[in-house]
Amino acid sequence: KEDHNASHRKIRARVEHTLAHMKSWKILRDCRLKGDGVHHAMLGIARLHNLTLAG
Repeated sequence: KEDHNASHRKIRARVEHTLAHMKSWKILRDCRLKGDGVHHAMLGIARLHNLTLAG
């Protein structure tokens, strides 16, 4: 269980740092002012990430 918690802690830290970094990006700041713009921006980022992983 300790190994699982350590792994979970590392992943969560990465996600939290990524979200904090993305909040400083101008595109996400602008989207935040337009209703569900952040949702659409995150979908686009996820798609680009998946394309990168797919090769």
